[in-house]
Amino acid sequence: MSEPTLPSSLSSGSSSTLRPSVLHLPRGEWLTVLDCLCAHFPLIPRAQWLDRIARSRVQDAQGLPIDASTPYREGLRVYYFREVENETPIPFAETILFADEHLIVVDKPHFLPVMPAGTFVEETVLSRLQRHFNNSDLTPLHRIDRHTAGLVLFSVNRATRAQYQALFREQKITKCYEAIAPALPQCEFPLLRNTRLVAGEPFFRMQEVAGTPNAETRIDVREHGADYWRYALSPISGKKHQLRVHMAALGAPICNDPLYPSLQPYSADDYAKPLKLLAKMLSFNDPLSGGARHFESEIELCF
Repeated sequence: MSEPTLPSSLSSGSSSTLRPSVLHLPRGEWLTVLDCLCAHFPLIPRAQWLDRIARSRVQDAQGLPIDASTPYREGLRVYYFREVENETPIPFAETILFADEHLIVVDKPHFLPVMPAGTFVEETVLSRLQRHFNNSDLTPLHRIDRHTAGLVLFSVNRATRAQYQALFREQKITKCYEAIAPALPQCEFPLLRNTRLVAGEPFFRMQEVAGTPNAETRIDVREHGADYWRYALSPISGKKHQLRVHMAALGAPICNDPLYPSLQPYSADDYAKPLKLLAKMLSFNDPLSGGARHFESEIELCF
């Protein structure tokens, strides 16, 4: 599926303009675009939408600001900029390991999201990179969890984006993670964990169930400690939370995991206790040059 083309006023890449979100207005009986937005996003007060509209932060498909009386029309493309009042700063910086006209490779710290979501908009890798490179067209080629640290690839150039995306879709990229977790002396390594993962309860957790496997991980031991080992995890598939679920199912949940094997009560981030999971290595043949690419995270997990 091709990406929607942004109006020129939204894609200029100014340092103060991040790439907006887009909504195609659904079918309904609303009189105005404002009424539709309020119904579609019930957690955002009408006064907040009015404030965004007054600051030209809601625009139509031509990049023209809408006003409070702009008529509703089913299917109308509306661009809006996500905002979070009093967003909490994340006191860790990403490291740019590589950048050219097509690709950026970033070493992401723990706790920093890749993409805007929930209460995070400005404090994300994407938003920071868009400001740093003065380019609102940057797009992540894949994602890792907010609590996971390590390598993330970003596409710079829309014209070559699909060729890099195909590396992940066609499994032509080698990925290796590291994790610190309890020792498993009863297991023989390397081993393959090949199970079926589906959405669990609550919806944001995954679980193993009977059925045709759809998630496979190669697990080896990189370093033996007294009670905890350093594991090398190579996901052959790419299911949500796959590594975390597989390690927990083996009886060795990754250290400081708030979701597995059981959901922990919500609490504010404890920066002293990061999830001990790191996207350590990525390697692939560059689809443009054909040359070998190899990147390794500079972050180290400690026992």
